Amino acid sequence: MSSYDPTPAQNHASSPRSLPNVLVAHDVGLLVLRLAVGLTVAAWGAQHLFGWWGGPGIENTSRAFEKFGYPAPKFMAVVAGITETFGGLGLAVGLLTPLAGAAVAGTMANAVNVVWPLGFFAGFGFPLLIGAGAAGLALSGPGRIAVDAVIPGLRSHRVIYGVVTLLIAAVLAAITIGIRD
Repeated sequence: MSSYDPTPAQNHASSPRSLPNVLVAHDVGLLVLRLAVGLTVAAWGAQHLFGWWGGPGIENTSRAFEKFGYPAPKFMAVVAGITETFGGLGLAVGLLTPLAGAAVAGTMANAVNVVWPLGFFAGFGFPLLIGAGAAGLALSGPGRIAVDAVIPGLRSHRVIYGVVTLLIAAVLAAITIGIRD
């Protein structure tokens, strides 16, 4: 008898390329990305809102928004801080991931616009990276290691959810950028 097995190795459950193993790797990768992007943005939001970890707090953030030409700077600072904090936490735990990702991406679009004159390395490179990561998560979904995965209506992520929320975020970001002085 021959020990030849005509079935490709990737079809065996024990193969590293089997579908179950690939899905686990995918989910773990999304978890790492969600935690890194989400907790980074949430920490920024907490700095802006509460002054935690040496951050400016809402009053100084409001003054910065005024300097950047935003109307109603305190309101805009509060909206940005809340969006960063709760959008970031939503990404981190995988809750309402398309919405959280789009909210963070829209906020980072404003950050990129504000620091654009400083150039890539001294200004907009980091918020661009964070925004792109958040947009990617809005499109890909959170993976199976997420709160969304246990909520019946959110279990089946569809790319259209990410596309729609990112389009809404892009329109809102464009409006917000457009009303700056």
